[in-house]
Amino acid sequence: AALTPAPSAPSVQVLLAMAKRPSGAGEGPEENGQQVKRLKGAEGDAGDQNKRTPKRKIVLLMAYSGKGYHGMQRNLGSSQFKTIEDDLVAALVQSGCIPENHGEDMKKMSFQRCARTDKGVSAAGQIVSLKVRLIDDILEKINNHLPSHIRILGLKRVTGGFNSKNKCDARTYAYMLPTFAFAHKDHDVQEESYRLSRETLGRVNSLLACYKGTHNFHNFTSQKGPRDPSAKRYIMEMYCGEPFVRENIEFAVIKVKGQSFMMHQIRKMIGLVIAIVKGYAPESIIERSWGEEKVDVPKAPGLGLVLERVHFEKYNRRFGNDGLHEPLEWKEEEEKIAVFKEQHIYPTIINTEREEKSMMSWLNTLSIHDFDSTSAEMEANNKNSKNGDLEGSDGCDDDSD
Repeated sequence: AALTPAPSAPSVQVLLAMAKRPSGAGEGPEENGQQVKRLKGAEGDAGDQNKRTPKRKIVLLMAYSGKGYHGMQRNLGSSQFKTIEDDLVAALVQSGCIPENHGEDMKKMSFQRCARTDKGVSAAGQIVSLKVRLIDDILEKINNHLPSHIRILGLKRVTGGFNSKNKCDARTYAYMLPTFAFAHKDHDVQEESYRLSRETLGRVNSLLACYKGTHNFHNFTSQKGPRDPSAKRYIMEMYCGEPFVRENIEFAVIKVKGQSFMMHQIRKMIGLVIAIVKGYAPESIIERSWGEEKVDVPKAPGLGLVLERVHFEKYNRRFGNDGLHEPLEWKEEEEKIAVFKEQHIYPTIINTEREEKSMMSWLNTLSIHDFDSTSAEMEANNKNSKNGDLEGSDGCDDDSD
């Protein structure tokens, strides 16, 4: 092979010109081609940095106020209906965590939400799993591109095959409601001055406890027959906490933990208990609702429903202490979760209830329900009501997600 001749030494004129050039000025291509390549590489370093950053599977702990949104799940075919994921994906792109084309096709980042929340429903402990570039100050940068009523409160690395929906063992929801919902229709005050007695709270909790265990909830959702195996759901706990006063209205919070929930299931479970406590329906209707007979079950308003927490017990037992991954628990974030609820979720529920009186308006419809109606009458009523009901699930509608 021919030898490459050594470059000749620069002339005196060139050396003088280089000496006169201001310090810091770039070298010309005719004087030092190596330097030009180095500068071009430096210019591209910032742009290429993200490309070189490896993607890792993580989970994000999210909290949001759902008012004004058409639920959690993004729907690219209906862009006029804004969702929580629309804002989240935009923030992920703008912060540099994911490439822009991944925002257009969320499968490219292996995105999965743990639970689908309905129009207007809030969350204090939603979990999403996805692959991102682990950039510096990642949580701060994502939150800088999110509105204040949506926050990323925590991040953990997970296994490469982790799927936040499939790996979830259970979900806990909270339902905040004014206690006058439990005022008996015949002999209690039916307004905001009502205060819940110990006796009534005890009765509410005894009724809510009836839901514990595995039951056929076909009467608590739509489009599921009594013999559909997927209508059977397992409820681990359900209770109403101590009442508290906000803005001169007494409220209480019902907690329910279950493996998964169907469309409108939680709101109907609460709606039926309210109908019983108020004196519109007999207690025996709960037991009757498990059977094949169609039962008219009222659906409580969506306002007040909050995805409180999601549980990953099996995953934590297998991977939580393997030395590579952390258990999916959020003890260090508890204070941030509590602050977010106090600042964004509870005020929204309270103020909306005061302005729109959704619970008071709904209570006035209980008298038109026929809790002894026949199956034929129920089918006719369902056909009429489905036309006006465009909401989704009470969280994870895992049959259609």
